Amino acid sequence: MEVKNLSKAANRIMAILTIDTENLPSHFEEIIKEEQLVISKWKELEIIEHLFLRNSKNGAVLIFKGMDEVQVHELMVSLPLYPLKKNIEYFNLIKQF
Repeated sequence: MEVKNLSKAANRIMAILTIDTENLPSHFEEIIKEEQLVISKWKELEIIEHLFLRNSKNGAVLIFKGMDEVQVHELMVSLPLYPLKKNIEYFNLIKQF
């Protein structure tokens, strides 16, 4: 079955952020507080659906809704943790339920 004309509302982008935990700055706790404020704002704006912290404590998985990959990339670059990134992967998803 071919799926066409998917609405942006069904669109999800998963961003997997991995940070370089071996080179954390001395003010890392302050960066985390700033990060939490940014994520809270995104949640209020309803552009982020879920945030999962990684069990290894070296990053997070963020699920954005109603956005394309370019928009998500622009948001991720604005995160306070972005300069500490080791890797970011993006996956386009289609929400089924």
